[in-house]
Amino acid sequence: MIRVHVRRKAFGGTEILRDVRLDLLPGERVAVVGPSGAGKSTLLRIVAGVDRAFEGEVERPGNIAFVFQEPTLLRWRSVLQNLTLTHPGLPEEAARAMLRRVGLEDKAGDFPGQLSLGQQRRVALARAFVGKPELLILDEPFVSLDPALAEEMMALTESLIAEVRPAVLLVTHARAEAERLADRICRLEGSPATLVQPPVRVMPRAGS
Repeated sequence: MIRVHVRRKAFGGTEILRDVRLDLLPGERVAVVGPSGAGKSTLLRIVAGVDRAFEGEVERPGNIAFVFQEPTLLRWRSVLQNLTLTHPGLPEEAARAMLRRVGLEDKAGDFPGQLSLGQQRRVALARAFVGKPELLILDEPFVSLDPALAEEMMALTESLIAEVRPAVLLVTHARAEAERLADRICRLEGSPATLVQPPVRVMPRAGS
């Protein structure tokens, strides 16, 4: 179980989040939607442990993967090293197998600057999933992609989630993405923002 209670989060004198509560079951997929500037990305950073300057508590597993809006790859390291260096102890064979899974086995020796944006996004997905996370956090993972590439990346993400079965916390502006990838859709709104949640899962999937 992942439990989140942000009593208060502020930047300077501006309160951004107030009394935000969220629980996720193992393997559950939750999407958070809402207007720009509501604090969605801030909430993700708090859940991930990146932002600790808040009042409240977060209970989360130790094995977390975070896919940011931008690929955030180590640009001075090869594609293969982006997987092995960020997962100490990961066998090279496992890293190569994951690159094969995302269609980039032939790019293992390339550097991120040699890749297209879509390929960089695939490396970021491979890096996230190769460690078999218990909690996967996705912050607008398909933003700035053209529709065809966004569909391709969404299908790949959907397939990897089904294989690894982490709990998923997704932030997106696209309702269609939320409906496709999530069991439950919440809305962050207000000023300061709080989380409006449905009483039950709204997107049941076979086997969920």
